[in-house]
Amino acid sequence: MARTVTLTLLAWVLASAIGLTVAAFRVSPVPPLRVAGATYVETVRNTPLTVLMVFFFFGLPKVGLLYSAYVTAVVVLGGYTGAFVAETVRAGINSVGKGQAEAARSLGLTFPQVLRIVILPQALRTVVAPLGNLFIALTKNSSVAAAISVLELSETADRLNNETARAIPVFLGAAFFYLVLTIPSGWAVGWLERKVAIKR
Repeated sequence: MARTVTLTLLAWVLASAIGLTVAAFRVSPVPPLRVAGATYVETVRNTPLTVLMVFFFFGLPKVGLLYSAYVTAVVVLGGYTGAFVAETVRAGINSVGKGQAEAARSLGLTFPQVLRIVILPQALRTVVAPLGNLFIALTKNSSVAAAISVLELSETADRLNNETARAIPVFLGAAFFYLVLTIPSGWAVGWLERKVAIKR
């Protein structure tokens, strides 16, 4: 289970960085950045995660890009989830009143400063619950790493089943441990959402 936790956390850090960057591209006043952001989101979101995992692990080494299965899993899970994070953050940005951005620009702030100082702090407060749902989905999606033999929870259960031939108790046990990870995450997200809720 520890491997699943570390895999999820590392992938989430990467997904957050990618998501914030791509979201900024999506709302940028620079057309090529908007096109790049939209292309990334649409391409990644519409490609199955398993296909990406297998392609990165078995395909890229053919052109000389070699790295471990664990690194592959972190990169693919982070990149895949990052596309969804980007769209969630973009929705949060669009929920902030345009007047605030205009007022900030009238004070002489640049677009990156407006985004970082004025818009993002408010946008992120409005999308705590959707981002929390993405984190929980990432925790469950980490099981796809079993496709490239990363020894996380699902792969461990599969190997244990091969040794004991007791599929039902083994995989019920794996499901239980996923619940141990995801249910507290849901509680934490609910608490954080209430904590940062904008008082109206």
